[in-house]
Amino acid sequence: MRERLEYSAVWVLVHALRLLPRGVARRVAAALGAAAWHAVPRLRRVGMRNLELAFPEWPEDRRTGVLRRLYRNLGWQLAEFCQMPKYTRERAQRFIRYEGLEHYLAARERGHGVMIVTGHLGAWELSSFWHSLMGYPMSMVIRRLDNARVDGLVNGIRCLHGNRVLHKDDFARGLIGAMRRGETVGILMDTNMTPPQGVFVPYFGRLACTASGLARVARKTGAAVLPGFLLWEEAERKYVLHFGPEMEVARDGTDEDDAVTNTARFTAVIEDYVRRYPDQWLWVHRRWKTRPVGEEPIYNRK
Repeated sequence: MRERLEYSAVWVLVHALRLLPRGVARRVAAALGAAAWHAVPRLRRVGMRNLELAFPEWPEDRRTGVLRRLYRNLGWQLAEFCQMPKYTRERAQRFIRYEGLEHYLAARERGHGVMIVTGHLGAWELSSFWHSLMGYPMSMVIRRLDNARVDGLVNGIRCLHGNRVLHKDDFARGLIGAMRRGETVGILMDTNMTPPQGVFVPYFGRLACTASGLARVARKTGAAVLPGFLLWEEAERKYVLHFGPEMEVARDGTDEDDAVTNTARFTAVIEDYVRRYPDQWLWVHRRWKTRPVGEEPIYNRK
């Protein structure tokens, strides 16, 4: 019964925002984001704690402003997600463009597969959808949602134009197979992990347990690795899908040493983008929850 009610609520929200004009849907969803700021104080506290860790030199009012804009941006992403089934290539090009597409195309031409290093930054749901809409379908590594019916609804939208879903519970085999077929896979690698799936690498000057699967598969398969983020550019009033140059993958140490080295390199690129667009990263996630043995917890246990 609970699963059915959750699905019904999500279905109503998705279809209600889909029926509205895009501009109106974004304003309504931004208001929902503002309401969430007040309604879920625990997440707000996590966000402020993370911003203190990442930007200790900032005054509190600057951190608060960044976090409030994050909630607005999350509302915008909700609206875009609900609107995505209506988007055509021509319509979406009015408010989305590429920057660095040549980096992606060159990496794909090598034929060994492409892994996109990305994270919960900007409009990550719209990113892969737009790329598939433009003729470049890809796979996404995601965690199954607890509600199977909601999971099916969400994945149905994600995959409208040829995208595929790789679930984390079959991560390594699916990713290696995709690389051998020369496919493209996007991997969100900015969430807290636990050993042995995660290794500790610096993130904003503090060790963060980070998924190392991408680094291990890149070393094994020879796949190209490059960053990709769909970011809101305020001056243009557009989203821009940024593809950076292909990244160097270390292969001259032990498997474990190279996994740590490459995971650190990929994480450093994510940090660089977050520093440039701080109000578009998911600060409400407990990114530094897992600590090295003997180190005190970072977050309040409440």
